[in-house]
Amino acid sequence: MTTAERVYVALGSNLGDRAAHLAHARKRIAALPGTRLLAASRVEETAPIGPVAQGPYLNQMVLLETTLGPDELLEQCRSIEAERGRQRRERWGPRTLDLDIVRYGARTVQEAHLTIPHPELPNRDFWLREIAELEASHG
Repeated sequence: MTTAERVYVALGSNLGDRAAHLAHARKRIAALPGTRLLAASRVEETAPIGPVAQGPYLNQMVLLETTLGPDELLEQCRSIEAERGRQRRERWGPRTLDLDIVRYGARTVQEAHLTIPHPELPNRDFWLREIAELEASHG
């Protein structure tokens, strides 16, 4: 039997009905096999990061407990993004839904398609705030 791990996943959206995209992601993540949604941070609006001109994002961090491995979880996240019309065109570009695995238990993953902890974690104050909020309520 696979042991469940605590995982932080960042949700972001800056196209279309941003709040609906985040709500869809929370619902779908909670329904993944072997997964429980333990908590969700407050939703906050942030300025876009990177060189591409675009509108502000709604961001939120969720804390899961899952038996899915990192690659399986990434595949599921990409599927959820696609359900909301996500198209991977340009790096740092606007998106209907962006799901990033930020931390996966104490694991470190260094692969071409997946790096955990997420390499941008130290550069995103809102992620650090959201993780601190979840850790305060779910240690």
